[in-house]
Amino acid sequence: MHEASVLLVSDRRERAERLASAIGLIRPCQVIEPGRALPSQPPLAFLIDLAEGLPDTTWGETLAKRTRLDAVPCLYVARHGEDADDPEPRRFGVPTVVSAGSRSAGIVPTLLKLIDEAQTSNATTVRLAKRVGTAISLVSGMFGAAASGRAPSASAAEEGTEIVLAAVSEAGIGAWLDRLRRHHIGVYEHSLSVAGFAAAFAGEIGLGRRDTHRLAQAALLHDIGKAHTPAAILDKPGPLTPDEMRVMREHPAIGADLLAQDEAYDAAILDVVRHHHERLDGSGYPDGLKGADIRDLVRIVAICDVHAALTERRAYRAALSAQEARRIMEGMAGQLDADLLRAYLPVILQADGDRPAAPALVAHTFS
Repeated sequence: MHEASVLLVSDRRERAERLASAIGLIRPCQVIEPGRALPSQPPLAFLIDLAEGLPDTTWGETLAKRTRLDAVPCLYVARHGEDADDPEPRRFGVPTVVSAGSRSAGIVPTLLKLIDEAQTSNATTVRLAKRVGTAISLVSGMFGAAASGRAPSASAAEEGTEIVLAAVSEAGIGAWLDRLRRHHIGVYEHSLSVAGFAAAFAGEIGLGRRDTHRLAQAALLHDIGKAHTPAAILDKPGPLTPDEMRVMREHPAIGADLLAQDEAYDAAILDVVRHHHERLDGSGYPDGLKGADIRDLVRIVAICDVHAALTERRAYRAALSAQEARRIMEGMAGQLDADLLRAYLPVILQADGDRPAAPALVAHTFS
């Protein structure tokens, strides 16, 4: 197995040679020019130094995606100084930024420090922190598109789903929630919490890869219609008035209509987005579905959604404990699917730090 190396991506040939020479005294370093094939394995770290900026090409997007997904340090050399408003660094996830005016003697120690910090920290924790940061950025972008009346980027939804699945699989739902809740980001936090619960539940019942991805993506997008719900309603520290509740209850239909603009989102995803507030007894909204009219995927996301809502801190109350959430959810007999809720109970315990053995369940496939 080859030793991982620093991947220096640069269109400044002479400077790249100087940087590679300095880095190479301590760590292996590979120089890649724009357009050249990227190595298949994650590098030790990325060093991005592009005088012309990131190319608006498939190669450029692939590079940006790799820096977000590989969960290794990324040092970005800013072309226009360390400008907090420069959008390009955000394309690389959450990199450390240095000025293009920095000398090699300043860039190299910064890079090596990032590598040392990553290696001395718990590797799983480092990857989790980076994945959460990237996921928040992706969800923010999707809600921004929705607020402008556009369907969220299908590629962003795919990437966000893969990040949630990888993080929950490696670190567990408890660690995912703990890291996520440090950010206090309202509806973004809720979307990522529900997706995390869905990913954890998929593991509990042994879903196949395709169904797991569909379930997690549906959960990630379930509240996208809230991009059109006024913040004053979302963050109100008290009960909603009847008129405010009417506005709040518009979000499932709005979200489904937004996603319907892009044929990349299949009917099962739209079904979840429109119907995750439906209840088996017909008391839900927006269509008053009941019983067999509510599909399995919708039933699962409804459980994940209620669990997240109860255990998140809200403007009008503190977060409830796992035991309180379980008691309330079990009291929703006739509204939530009782069999699925029983299968879901280990996720409630895992999210609270207790990790019982998974129940013996037959793997299930959604139609």
